[in-house]
Amino acid sequence: MTELIDGFPAQVKKALEIGRAATLTKPTAGIQNILISGLGGSGIGGTIAAELVASKCALPVTVNKEYFVPAFVGEKTLVIISSYSGNTEETLQALELAYNKGAKIVCVTSGGKIADFAREKGLDLIEIPAGMPPRACLGYSMTQLFFILSFNGLIDNYYEADFEIAHTLLAEQGDSIREKAMAIAKSLNGKLPVIYATPGYEGVAVRFRQQLNENSKILCWHHVIPEMNHNELVGWRDVNESLAVIFLRHKDEYFRNTHRIEYTREVATRCTGTIIDIWAEGASDIEKALYLVHLTDYISDYLAALRNHDAVEVNIITGLKGMLGDVKN
Repeated sequence: MTELIDGFPAQVKKALEIGRAATLTKPTAGIQNILISGLGGSGIGGTIAAELVASKCALPVTVNKEYFVPAFVGEKTLVIISSYSGNTEETLQALELAYNKGAKIVCVTSGGKIADFAREKGLDLIEIPAGMPPRACLGYSMTQLFFILSFNGLIDNYYEADFEIAHTLLAEQGDSIREKAMAIAKSLNGKLPVIYATPGYEGVAVRFRQQLNENSKILCWHHVIPEMNHNELVGWRDVNESLAVIFLRHKDEYFRNTHRIEYTREVATRCTGTIIDIWAEGASDIEKALYLVHLTDYISDYLAALRNHDAVEVNIITGLKGMLGDVKN
């Protein structure tokens, strides 16, 4: 896993080459809404991308993480199917349902049944390199979502320069990122992480939570400020030094949320002494998001090593898929 995370900056660079070379077709009907369907390591790119384009895309973007598709899906819906393996059963069923409803479909996958379906039905298909854990291929899969939206006239091509700069930022700051990650991983060892982000960065917080789950083999939770100030904040009552609070920060966060973070910190400090700020680097939203993803990926990997766990192993999920393979109806 460490080698895969090391390769993330180069993966972003390669993803741009794949997106630029992709062959896509124009929709026959005017697009009115967008659905990105995918789960786990394949789906989190949709969650992050939907937030990153919220200020750029005039149409609503819905992220779907289940077997079915919303009722609004039809011939004026752009449906992006994201499954790294191409065999995710929930996403495969959602693909078939979207196809039957006449949606404009683009598939992003490394192969499998979804690639076969796309070729059989003449759907747009972007293939990304195979042979890795899906969660280690976020750079490949998420970048393609921007190309798809741009090709369909839903955003302009601003993102290409942002991804290029992000690649350079991550490559140049590699040593610093790894050093920060190790220090934070040591602080989290033996703790239950509680991750807080602000609007626009919930996807990054979810990604961090998922990586701690899969790589580090621990439980944790996340929430978003200001929403958590209306509910979860009241739950901070009892001293519990097993908790570690992590704030995902960036210099452009809304000033009222900054004050909320400081108040939340004061409340949480009464319960635990482990409070960590993780600051994003970069100018654009894409740079900042990728920086945080890269840094927190390392944290999850280093924490796995500190806990003597194999970061790649996900036998319990493999077991679930095996069980479901035997379910007929």
